[in-house]
Amino acid sequence: MIKRRTSKSRAAVLSGLAQAGAFRSAQALHQELRAAGHPVGLATVYRNLQVLAEDGLVDQVRVEGAEALYRVCDQDGHHHHVICRSCGRSAAVTGPDFEVWADKVAAAAGFADIRHSLEISGICRDCVAARASAPAGRAPAQAAP
Repeated sequence: MIKRRTSKSRAAVLSGLAQAGAFRSAQALHQELRAAGHPVGLATVYRNLQVLAEDGLVDQVRVEGAEALYRVCDQDGHHHHVICRSCGRSAAVTGPDFEVWADKVAAAAGFADIRHSLEISGICRDCVAARASAPAGRAPAQAAP
């Protein structure tokens, strides 16, 4: 991990994510920080989120059809997430078989020092149940992650 100077803006972004407790887009986090009285610009939020992700302090995921989402990393070591496309709930997942496969495929192609990301999205059990119990022709409202 690179040792970087912690700025007021970076500390505010990290604190805002920690308080959110769930994945947030840069734009949603920016709005929350501004509402809390932090005079931080959107470009600063994006830049700090990228640095925090590079340093392994926040998780970054991309959900199909949405911008990147971030949250404070709550697990040590390499891991992935499965995210509900309806409500935004997430769960950390590990896959030793996938890790071995990724290393094998990359090595067979002549690559070393392998890095990868795996993004899995679906509909969580609660959202599936809500959809099943919704009146015919009416889908439950979707929550933005």
